[in-house]
Amino acid sequence: MKYVDFFGHKVSKLIVGDNPFNGHSYITDTVAGKEMSEFYTEDKILEAMHKMEELGVNTMLPLADPYIIRILQHYRSNGGKMNFIFQPYMPLNQDVSMIQMATVEPIGIYHQGTTTDYNFETGKKELTIELIKKYKSMGIPVGVATHRSDVIEASEREDWGADFYLRCMYNARRNREGVESGFLTGKTKQGLIFRPDDRAEVLNDLQGIEKPIIAYKLFAGGQMLVNKTPEEKRAAIKDAYNTVFTALKPNDFGAIGVFQKYEDQLTENISIFNEWAEENEA
Repeated sequence: MKYVDFFGHKVSKLIVGDNPFNGHSYITDTVAGKEMSEFYTEDKILEAMHKMEELGVNTMLPLADPYIIRILQHYRSNGGKMNFIFQPYMPLNQDVSMIQMATVEPIGIYHQGTTTDYNFETGKKELTIELIKKYKSMGIPVGVATHRSDVIEASEREDWGADFYLRCMYNARRNREGVESGFLTGKTKQGLIFRPDDRAEVLNDLQGIEKPIIAYKLFAGGQMLVNKTPEEKRAAIKDAYNTVFTALKPNDFGAIGVFQKYEDQLTENISIFNEWAEENEA
């Protein structure tokens, strides 16, 4: 596994996101969100986390909902050393949530992406800026997640206070402007299609951004892997790593989601990453 620096912390260049753990599926015709949430009991999440550690992944982007927080507390109490960069759970009072997050000593927190975009689209960006200031009181780096390049442009131009950015590699706001997060509406991701040509445009827009970037949806929420043979899937995963990581800065890194029910996606995805990294070692 290759590692990079994140504000003084040694972080694996490939980390794991939280959507499947929380039942958020972008391939609902193949695997429904309900199936994901039913599979990922506490034991299954902890099993996946220990597997990550064995494979060299040392950082996660967990959702700060009470269920996940309790799991992470159990993980910590049993000696778990994984780094956490939190996605806030927006339905909660954020002052209370910050206290809960602090119990597992995160190395970062970021403003939730769809809420960032919703605020921006509805003329309420000041709500995002206020939360960035609030999160700063935790004494850790604070980032902004988004699906829109113009959000990062505005944040940089107007100095919202972000220390880093999380950028979706696809436009998840197409035909969804002004729609709130599914955490608040309860709506699924059914019908949300990621277009293959989005990725090149996103990566081009990120050129010149000096702050650290965490790229997410490297595999288009799994959409780019549906109905592929094992060989085709492996080639697509490797191409995604190559396309994204060669375009970003050396210390930028990326997040993937994994669903472990039918196959060991962690082992597969990480072995392909290690193969790519070895081939591209400077």
